[in-house]
Amino acid sequence: MPRILVIDDDESTRKTIREHLGNAYEVLDIGEPERAVTMTLEHKPDAILLELLMPRISGFEILQALSSLPSTRRIPVLVITGSGERNKAYCLKLGAKGYFEKPLNFEQIGSELNHVLNSRGRDRRMEERFSAGVILKLKGTDKTRSPYEVRTVTENVSENGFLCPSTRPFTINDLFEVYACGRGEEVFIGIGQVVRSETNVEGIVRYGFRFAQKIEGKSLKGQSEIATK
Repeated sequence: MPRILVIDDDESTRKTIREHLGNAYEVLDIGEPERAVTMTLEHKPDAILLELLMPRISGFEILQALSSLPSTRRIPVLVITGSGERNKAYCLKLGAKGYFEKPLNFEQIGSELNHVLNSRGRDRRMEERFSAGVILKLKGTDKTRSPYEVRTVTENVSENGFLCPSTRPFTINDLFEVYACGRGEEVFIGIGQVVRSETNVEGIVRYGFRFAQKIEGKSLKGQSEIATK
């Protein structure tokens, strides 16, 4: 079930959206705009419904932040607002994929969600992957806040993620620091997040990871090319 994040300080709007979309989507919602980007990084929604006019932090600021982060810029954002049409062109320029005025027409919103989610799925499948064995160190903390380190080797990498086995069990959405190791040094690449797992016939568990945050100019593909020179 696709995951939708609703960012709106109005509880009645969030409740109405949950009632109309809850049968087709996993609906998460938040009424504190200052926590919206953090929640997006933690839960990696497939799409976002965003109100513009909120206290403390506006929807414009949130839209700009989501559009600027490598790990969130591909998440489609649909603006839902009572501010009328005057901000539509600006929001689309900032990267919004749709603009809907309140009261909401859920038939139109559902149709647009289907469109952007299908488009996003095609984009993910088209992302080029490379067979590459990059030695990684994964550093994080467990549920007891005890630090851990895991060493592994990637089976393939893409610009925004990688696949590798691990003897340490992970759970979906676990976050940790990713370091590429080679030539006697470690290069910090970014913050990785578990997005899927699979077990082969030999019982080896492999995990699929995407970058929740990535250092500008760093990539595992680039580290693989350096290591083979």
